[in-house]
Amino acid sequence: MSDHRPTVTELLEPLAGVTDRGVHEGDRFVSWRDHLVAGARVAAALTARMDPARPMHVGVMLGNTTFFSSVLVAAGLSGLVTVGLNPTRRGAAFARDVARADCQLVLTDDPTALGEAIPDGVPVVDVDSDSWATELAVHRDAPVTFAATRPDDLYMLIFTSGTSGEPKAVRVTHDKVAFPGTMLAQRFGLGPDDTFYLAMPLFHSNAIMAGWAVAVAAGGSIALRRKFSASHFIPDVRRYGATYANYVGKPLSYVLATPPRDDDADNPLRFMYGNEGAPRDLPRFAARFGTYVVDGFGSTEGGIAVARTPDTPDGSLGPLTDEVAVVDVETGEPCPPGKVGELVNPKGPGWFRGYYGDESAEAERMRGGVYHSGDLAYRDDAGYVYFAGRLGDWMRVDGENLGTAPIERILLRHDGVLEAAVYPIPDPAVGDRVMAALVLTDGATFDPREFTAFLAEQPDLGPKQWPSFVRIGTTLPRTETFKVVKRVLSAEALDCTDPVHAIRSEPRSTAAST
Repeated sequence: MSDHRPTVTELLEPLAGVTDRGVHEGDRFVSWRDHLVAGARVAAALTARMDPARPMHVGVMLGNTTFFSSVLVAAGLSGLVTVGLNPTRRGAAFARDVARADCQLVLTDDPTALGEAIPDGVPVVDVDSDSWATELAVHRDAPVTFAATRPDDLYMLIFTSGTSGEPKAVRVTHDKVAFPGTMLAQRFGLGPDDTFYLAMPLFHSNAIMAGWAVAVAAGGSIALRRKFSASHFIPDVRRYGATYANYVGKPLSYVLATPPRDDDADNPLRFMYGNEGAPRDLPRFAARFGTYVVDGFGSTEGGIAVARTPDTPDGSLGPLTDEVAVVDVETGEPCPPGKVGELVNPKGPGWFRGYYGDESAEAERMRGGVYHSGDLAYRDDAGYVYFAGRLGDWMRVDGENLGTAPIERILLRHDGVLEAAVYPIPDPAVGDRVMAALVLTDGATFDPREFTAFLAEQPDLGPKQWPSFVRIGTTLPRTETFKVVKRVLSAEALDCTDPVHAIRSEPRSTAAST
């Protein structure tokens, strides 16, 4: 690829006259030409409402709909900034996000969900209302024009997941959307004949950068599902002829948990691209559905990216590069193989463009001129890196710092375990004890003695990694983007309504014989 830094505006321009491709939602289809016309109307209506002396920020709390896509188009055409609002946030937390992002108004298709959680003076627009339809009609003749946007211009604000603290508004510039869209389209050889299935929430970076932008860059069609459904995934892929889909977190696991069929591989899907897929699920999904699955590593901030290579070992994120290092959390010195440390970018910010309205958080992220990801990892002797959890998940057990992800990967080897989350609870003496919350596969039951024997058979499970307690539930607390909210589990500890089993650590020879 050249050094040219594209903008979203540039990606949209070639679509202005396209009539044979566009956006599908349910039984509806709109061509790209008409979609850009709709985007121009939305841009004109929003601009007419807003104070040009203030940041031109539009809060959006919508499902994955054609209208949401038209707002993204409007931002590309006009220079408006879309603020993705998380619908799971409620009350004062939601109001805080709206205020922090300087939203002049909020667009929603579910106004009752907002209640009173809107700062004074910020209007709420019900995009399904007659009044909004009338407002758009006033601008029916708005021309499709392309603003002179620059790569560094702000395109969106996307909030972090908030699993380990208050969400922060990440500055997402035009090139931060357009570059990965173009790169992925070229990497997979995607073009006008491809259809891109988007079921991950559009307020999140994964759906924007690894879904919507890829489709726009390729000039293909988009198939939208308002909210992800495991049971509808393959039927939707067949219905729309989808050849590409993006994911984040657990969707691969959820689709794999659906009853297998003899014709599972009879579908048009060629590529699945995403991150945070369980290592054991990647080859299983590829084999069952006859597709190519690529799991990358990154975050909304974009300061670090790790890509798997053909020779990357199972379970590894990929090889270290000159922009990815594992360093001691306390000293900042490089960690030797096998030692857990923090993933950093020693070269600088990478694609991180800062946080909006939060200089202290931005300075903390870039302290010492190094981008600190807050992710834990370790490397092997060959330089391949393995995820070890979040810095906020760090456990102190018998004086040793432990990451949670390696333990979770071990627990997922058990045939009866569908999902696993490992987290610390206070030790009565000092430090932490290891606790695990499990969701079992359909029909499975939990036998503490059998599970103890399973743990004892795992050669890479250290004595301090052994779970003291196991909680068995039907679900795990998750964000809208499928990230487990471990602080909820840690806070509940043993005081929960789910069954909790104490797991006695036994010598391997004894446990294995039980």
